[in-house]
Amino acid sequence: RRWLIAFAAGAVGMTAVPAAAVALGVLVMGAAVGDAATLADALWRAAVATPLAVVVAGLVYATLVVAAVRLVGVGLREGYYPVRSRIGWQVWMTERILDGARTLLFPIYASLLTPVWLRLLGAKVGAGVEASTVLLIPSLTTIAPAAFLADDTMVACYELGGGWLRIGRAKVGRRAFLGNSGIAGPGRTVPRNGLVAVLSSAPRKAKRGSSWLGNPPERLRRTVTDVDEARTFLPPVRLRTARALWEVLRIVPVIVSALIALGVLAALDGLWLGLGLGWTVALSGVVMLAAGAVAAGITTVAKWSLVGRIDATEHPLWSSFIWRNEVSDCFVEMVARPWFAAKAAGTPVLSVWLRSLGARIGHGVWCETYWLPEADLVTIDDGVTVNRGCVVQTHLFHDRIMQLDRVRLGAGSTLGPHSVILPAAAVDEGATVGPASLVMRGERVPSGSLWAGNPISPWHRPPWQT
Repeated sequence: RRWLIAFAAGAVGMTAVPAAAVALGVLVMGAAVGDAATLADALWRAAVATPLAVVVAGLVYATLVVAAVRLVGVGLREGYYPVRSRIGWQVWMTERILDGARTLLFPIYASLLTPVWLRLLGAKVGAGVEASTVLLIPSLTTIAPAAFLADDTMVACYELGGGWLRIGRAKVGRRAFLGNSGIAGPGRTVPRNGLVAVLSSAPRKAKRGSSWLGNPPERLRRTVTDVDEARTFLPPVRLRTARALWEVLRIVPVIVSALIALGVLAALDGLWLGLGLGWTVALSGVVMLAAGAVAAGITTVAKWSLVGRIDATEHPLWSSFIWRNEVSDCFVEMVARPWFAAKAAGTPVLSVWLRSLGARIGHGVWCETYWLPEADLVTIDDGVTVNRGCVVQTHLFHDRIMQLDRVRLGAGSTLGPHSVILPAAAVDEGATVGPASLVMRGERVPSGSLWAGNPISPWHRPPWQT
């Protein structure tokens, strides 16, 4: 029972971390408002102070996260432990805190700051590392120089079984690649110059340069691409400077989101003063809908302003398109997601918004995901079902080259929950891909067929026939 209390207290403590940061940001805005004589004057002063408030809140939150992770990481050692134990609580707290940080500090991920951030948390990170939204136990993680960790990877995270958990050291080798949602679990290593593909796990033992797919992993044949080192691994100073300048702009979406919040508060305050509490409550939904529409519209404008229409081509890591696309993605995650996309999942308006980003979406589509990274390259025909947590992935980043290609979901097809379809793939009319499945690059799922798995294979006994 005492551990249940400890976990509950930890959950409450975790919510206090962002709350404290936001409170300090609000204090900055409050100090700027001061003794404003009118509501309009107060709003103007608050809006002017918003960029500073965002920076203060972000720095405070990042500092608190580092302090909390370092503190709860004291005494972590490799081994097997009961879930309800001190180590179990520490590991759980570490992952939950960092999972929240991936959302609230999204702009610093997949940036030049990410290796610095991971080192501050306690991980061993070499030079030239590229890391996106990785989740890890920092004190047990080693990332060798020039490694690449794609979106939503997991390194040294715990394994559960029978009321016990296992933790252990994990390593991503020099110039290794860990693909989207790839896992390097306790005691595992992504080999030097090796690759672990999307939704795949690192093997227990692997030779240098080997590639792996699936869970459990199997050897994958791969052709290494010849690359320009100056655009991939060894960029000159001018490219580093240009990238840094673009990455500074990632704070703009956060400021925009804060300004939308300020606008919502101003609207509610105006309603309260003018119409009273009852009407304010009654019309609050309309205010939130308007905020969502504004957020969606701003994100659409940002996308077309920053990257325009995206074609099936390729771009090296150190190129302007990559950096501009990341800023656009920050608008999606920091503006559209909290105010609109996360709430609009499965509704017709989400399809309308995705069309505004460039996606070709037919009638009667049920779409529960906004993860269409390059929407211009996606075609979703009439009557398609795209379930929650799916990623319609239109790019791959092997060898630090972003390779873009089209994806098509045919009429009446279904993509199961938390599935991923890779570039140049297609699901034909009426076909079904089961949950947590991976449609490989260039694959075509035949009409009316059932497939599932990682990678997919024929699905002979779907749930409704068992």
